[in-house]
Amino acid sequence: MFLSVITPTYNRQPILEKCLSALEAQDIPADSPISGYELLVVDDGSTDGTVDWLEQSTQRFPHVRLVQQDHQGITFARNLGVAEAKGDVVVFVDSDLIVNSGFLQAHGAALQASQQAQGCDRSFTYGRNVSTANFADPTSEPYKLTDFSGAYFETNNVAIPRHWIIEAGWFDTQFNQYGWEDLELGMRLKKLGLTLVKCPEAVGYHYHPPFSLAEMPDLIDKEIQRARMGAVFYRKHPTLEVRMMIQMTWLHRILWGVLSVGGLLNERTLAPLLQWLIRRGQPQVSQELSRIFLNWYNVKAVYAAYDELQRSKALS
Repeated sequence: MFLSVITPTYNRQPILEKCLSALEAQDIPADSPISGYELLVVDDGSTDGTVDWLEQSTQRFPHVRLVQQDHQGITFARNLGVAEAKGDVVVFVDSDLIVNSGFLQAHGAALQASQQAQGCDRSFTYGRNVSTANFADPTSEPYKLTDFSGAYFETNNVAIPRHWIIEAGWFDTQFNQYGWEDLELGMRLKKLGLTLVKCPEAVGYHYHPPFSLAEMPDLIDKEIQRARMGAVFYRKHPTLEVRMMIQMTWLHRILWGVLSVGGLLNERTLAPLLQWLIRRGQPQVSQELSRIFLNWYNVKAVYAAYDELQRSKALS
């Protein structure tokens, strides 16, 4: 099999460099089912010099093929990557993911084993992701309980025969803000009968800067965007499973309402405690504590977004 590794990117040149360096350093044995691979970088209109840097780094990154688009978002970028891919299998790797040396081999071997066992290619592989704030040495981060994901289809570390993305109908471009575009596609892949094959040997270290209060406005904005896209998700798939995923239930409303004391515990009232934890070298604890009010913002916003969609539908 020939692999097309699709990596959308937008203004992430420093971490993209680590991402591509790891993907260039893959250990693929002679008896591998992988015949070759390309690194398809889809630049989503970066303004930080990413394109110039890539064009000057062709010798360093011989597998890289650059595709460009105006800034439209990750959904459009992934669709462009699938359209341009030369491989019969696509591997989605976010540009802030640094993978281990056996990453591609693990995906390829797991896909081959699954196809041989099933007698068809109706499956995809999903690797293990480890969250890290260690820019200097991201792969030294140990796996943590908070790194567990029970999602069916997430596109930061997954390999799938390309034709299934097309048959499922591509990524839905209604998801033009943050969140849910990959899990929504997963709902359609599940309806096609695709099997999820866990591939823990394919490890990706998901980098994010250490938590700071300066990023709080962006985090709140992401929760609002995620809520809006959650409402779109539920409108497409009006099931209890999706309601639970997007937190549009009375259970979530009561839970986060009680924990945040009706919103009284928020980014302003908790700021001294959050900053104290950061100063004591506990940014992860500070970040987890902030999820109390971030989830409360999300729950309120998802109900508001869904009500707005329903009003728009009634007026049309």
